[in-house]
Amino acid sequence: MEDALGASYARSWASQFVMGALGGRTAQEALDAGVPPKEVWAAVWAALGLPERDR
Repeated sequence: MEDALGASYARSWASQFVMGALGGRTAQEALDAGVPPKEVWAAVWAALGLPERDR
């Protein structure tokens, strides 16, 4: 996320942007709840519309 958003904004985004793909949680909430990082990244990747190479 830091590569896509920059270090400061990535932290802010991860704690504020709620995603349906993560059960209505933010990336940080999902990680804190034990959701596997690969699953969280897949949701982040889709939400940000990142290129396939970043998948």
